[in-house]
Amino acid sequence: MLPEHRVLLEDEPCPVADQMLGEMYRASAHGLNELIATVSPTSRALLAVYCHRRAHLASIGLAIAATCEKDDLISLGGNAGAILFERSREAPQSSLTDARANGRRKITLAVKPLRQLTPIANKKGSLYSIFSRAKIRL
Repeated sequence: MLPEHRVLLEDEPCPVADQMLGEMYRASAHGLNELIATVSPTSRALLAVYCHRRAHLASIGLAIAATCEKDDLISLGGNAGAILFERSREAPQSSLTDARANGRRKITLAVKPLRQLTPIANKKGSLYSIFSRAKIRL
């Protein structure tokens, strides 16, 4: 693409109102489908491309693209629209299936200490922990 035809992400206008985009961002999977159904097919394709270009909205972009016609995505998004159409029809990846309904991954906790604290020797040869001489001041 030629530099004069590039559109910066900051300059690209959102095809729906900010309030509608916020509702889509906060919606559950079922609620998102209901919101998408209220948007016209042309705006839906534009919104799918718009969301997919932003990392924090990419999963929403895929969900919206799954409801779009291939011709709409290609005519409004070019090669990116064609790729988005194909990805939206693929089976979800394992990393996406691990994500919670709100788009966040579940939190895992360590099952053992990350490292062991070992005693260190001072100049006299006696061992002490680095925390043994710490003074607590209130």
